[in-house]
Amino acid sequence: MVGSGWRFLSGISYYTCRLSNALAERYEVGTILMRRLLPARLYPGRERVGHTLADLRYSEDVRVFDGIDWYAVPSLFRALAFLRRFRPDVLVLQWWTGTVLHSYLALTLAARALGIRVIVEFHEVQDTGEARHRWAARYVRRCIRPMLSRTDGVVVHSRYDEEALDEAYRLDGVPCEVALHGPFDHHVPDRAAREPGDDVCRLLFFGTIRPYKGLEDLIEAFASLGPRYHLTVVGETWEGWTRPGEMIAGSPVRDRISFVNRYVADAEVNEYFANADVVVLPYRRSSASGPLHIAMSHGLPVVVTAVGGLVEAAEAYSGAVLVPAADPDELRQAIVRAAGLAGQRHTDPSSWGRTVDAYARLLSRIGADQEIETSSNQTVPRLSPDLR
Repeated sequence: MVGSGWRFLSGISYYTCRLSNALAERYEVGTILMRRLLPARLYPGRERVGHTLADLRYSEDVRVFDGIDWYAVPSLFRALAFLRRFRPDVLVLQWWTGTVLHSYLALTLAARALGIRVIVEFHEVQDTGEARHRWAARYVRRCIRPMLSRTDGVVVHSRYDEEALDEAYRLDGVPCEVALHGPFDHHVPDRAAREPGDDVCRLLFFGTIRPYKGLEDLIEAFASLGPRYHLTVVGETWEGWTRPGEMIAGSPVRDRISFVNRYVADAEVNEYFANADVVVLPYRRSSASGPLHIAMSHGLPVVVTAVGGLVEAAEAYSGAVLVPAADPDELRQAIVRAAGLAGQRHTDPSSWGRTVDAYARLLSRIGADQEIETSSNQTVPRLSPDLR
């Protein structure tokens, strides 16, 4: 498994860890982390790079190499040495940003030279912030093709993503499996969700603040809600998208809005969700959403826009209220409907076991399942100083 590490913390960091741990219950798993994604001064969350904010840890059954740096030398060569020692049957690359492309291409070439199958799991075709820059979009579209031409199979989170991927890269003949996002229940504290009691409905927006997140639609809709509604916005501003913050500052109901403008640690995540009655995610586009899965793990009602892969992620969840994107009036009405669902715990339909089953199906389709069963690579490789 290759994916985001803890230094440049994001939802993909948590996903890589949870998936590695889940797969380790059925397979022998090693993980290579992308440690420094790019020069820190270019990262939107530069102030927190390297801070310890996550409580989640890799299972003792997963051998971890931490990790590969953007500038490659010498970390990439050490990662390649780890790959040769571990000698997996399958290399799984978590794809979400073009900053990892040159490292992924090197790992793919090395894997194929060693007879290792390659799977790419797409969280989106390309990060939206990167895609806005013509040179970055052109770089990814051109340079990802040598990697994809050596890919044996791909994984996506929804049929929507499968269609978007096919439209972008035309992976005709490459087996594709839909693996729904597993639960983010590591954020759930050992206590029940807050009871309304005081007749105040507490709304929560959680996640990075970016143009596609639609937070400005929520701020506009909230201004027309009555005094029993309170809103907490928790998120770090990315891409210089300060309009939501400016709208909060100028809102006529500013006294009923709390604004926590930073990336919060896991312990705080638990508290914000435990003290919410309804989670509101007014995205204007999205392939998947970590905050949606945190909300479902807490059993909370969630208002979510019917865009991208979010429909498939939430369709089996009894607490979901779907709403059109970029429509503050519809959003306001949906919040009122969701408030009627507060006070009861809804069952999260997602499962990491189901995600692992999807991987098992893909391994069978590409002929790797028999190789894993008969592999003689059952010895634990000697750890180097780079492993932990």
